[in-house]
Amino acid sequence: MAAPLKRLLLAEPHVVALGHRVGRREASLGPDPGAPVRVRFAPSPTGFLHLGGLRTALYNYIFAKKHQGSFILRLEDTDQSRLVPGAAESIEDMLEWAGIPPDESPRRGGPAGPYCQSQRLALYAQATEALLRSGAAYPCFCSPQRLELLKKEALRSRQTPRYDNRCRNLSQAQVAQKLAVDPKPAIRFRLEEAVPAFQDLVYGWTQHEVASVEGDPVILKSDGFPTYHLACVVDDHHMSISHVLRGSEWLVSTSKHLLLYQALGWQPPRFAHLPLLLNRDGSKLSKRQGDIFLEHFAATGFLPEALLDIITNCGSGFAENQMGRTLPELITQFDLTRITCHSALLDLEKLPEFNRLHLRRLVSSETGRPQLVEKLQGLVKEAFGSELQNKDVLDPAYMERILLLRQGHISRLQDLVSPVYSYLWTRPAVHRSELGASSENVDVIAKRLLGLLERPGVSLTQDVLNRELKKLSEGLEGTKHSSVMKLLRMALSGQLQGPPVAEMMVSLGPKEVRERIQKVLSS
Repeated sequence: MAAPLKRLLLAEPHVVALGHRVGRREASLGPDPGAPVRVRFAPSPTGFLHLGGLRTALYNYIFAKKHQGSFILRLEDTDQSRLVPGAAESIEDMLEWAGIPPDESPRRGGPAGPYCQSQRLALYAQATEALLRSGAAYPCFCSPQRLELLKKEALRSRQTPRYDNRCRNLSQAQVAQKLAVDPKPAIRFRLEEAVPAFQDLVYGWTQHEVASVEGDPVILKSDGFPTYHLACVVDDHHMSISHVLRGSEWLVSTSKHLLLYQALGWQPPRFAHLPLLLNRDGSKLSKRQGDIFLEHFAATGFLPEALLDIITNCGSGFAENQMGRTLPELITQFDLTRITCHSALLDLEKLPEFNRLHLRRLVSSETGRPQLVEKLQGLVKEAFGSELQNKDVLDPAYMERILLLRQGHISRLQDLVSPVYSYLWTRPAVHRSELGASSENVDVIAKRLLGLLERPGVSLTQDVLNRELKKLSEGLEGTKHSSVMKLLRMALSGQLQGPPVAEMMVSLGPKEVRERIQKVLSS
């Protein structure tokens, strides 16, 4: 323990009353009207970023951008025992992937850094010293075993576990005696009965008498690391945070935090607690569900635009719910006063439809389409590799043609490398005998199709091909048009189902169609 802190533990505290002037103090919550908007997303790198975290980050981001403010990423990594290797880097990677990069962060730096709490321990020690000096905090020498017994006893009595404030009124002599045995006690904050009311920007006027339901909380652990309650207050103050937009699970703790602000003599920010994001059936999103993490969605081909769209569509904060909103539209339309207290129910079964919409928009975009072509090239190489007999399928013009023809029909780019679309990238192994099941006139149909391809001056668009393909069965006794299409689909793709034959032919191009038909005839 640092020498200044040890001296404070042995000094006579100047006890001050907390929670005074409750009547009008709450009206002054928040920054000056002209102060810049600064918000933060402060996850703990004890896991990877999931949809609930993304929604909190997104609301902070769009609020900041709507008010020309700053969006800050702060990593709350003070619980060193629970840190997950790679989680800190992944959180920032995923924010960048989602298109909502922080303005200040561990990676980007900034004027209020460092942005990892484990690197800000001196600030928490200073705040703790101030609280000890004023008598708002005190050392606690209770062992983990005693605290665990208190918890078990409360649960056995069907009561809410709480600390019994045993060390709250130790004399100077008792503190000195205990320090000789335990020189690194935890530090607890002295909760008071008079708690400031505050106006939450979502839940309205709120007040929780925390002292009547829980014991004094630890603010600095014996290892010198702060708990969430102290760290978030200290960091929000020193980072000049103007508004705290966080999950509603922290609503009850806000009264505790306001007592800390008051004891430290600092102006608190404005608070807006966001309702929970739940599964469609009302159950909590579980981190044990592997499919709620952003890495999962990125790896399986979902677009960040679709995720941002669906998590705002199912909640509140906008005049109306509509599919297909882009990030600039979300920023323009967002209204904090429209956030309701009702939980947001997320129906992930609708995500493919959201993705289909945003994928179609990107395909239609002259700037978005080349990016999709590049991604599709990588997917085709990965899926088929050495099976690619014809490297022309990797040509950007060919891929662009496929995307334009299939837009609106696929939900993800990955769909194009699924087995149903394998014919686009590799030639199917189809034997002539397989076509005989559809019609006895295989040779006649094939020659008519080859003749159509050789016809000079004919632009083989889908409309033209649809008209011409209907003529292939003319004069063929006992052969229906549907049987002809079935035969051609099998010859071109090796499959019984798929896109219309005319579209298949436009996708593959005249040269490839000709070679596939001739290959089947000679087999």
